[in-house]
Amino acid sequence: MKIFITGFPLTVGEEELTAVFGDFGQVKSLKIIRDRDTGESRGFGFVEMPNAEEAKEAIKRMNGGDYNGHRIKVVEAQDKPATGNSNTGGFKKNNKTRNF
Repeated sequence: MKIFITGFPLTVGEEELTAVFGDFGQVKSLKIIRDRDTGESRGFGFVEMPNAEEAKEAIKRMNGGDYNGHRIKVVEAQDKPATGNSNTGGFKKNNKTRNF
């Protein structure tokens, strides 16, 4: 199960968050989202736990809690909706030749 976590201090690293979620079960992967220009944490990320029951327990126990003085939000991650963008600039391609 993939979990979204936000609101944690910018100084928190992946090892620390892995250890925190590891208290609830196995952590398959963890990714802190970073600013592409500075490389600094943006205060949110994703955790993937293979056991759904352990992941749900982590969500239940951590959501809304205090983490180093910050109120964090921990929820099941939702798949990003498809935007329908096919790099056409908002226009549908039409292969017909038009004479103006």
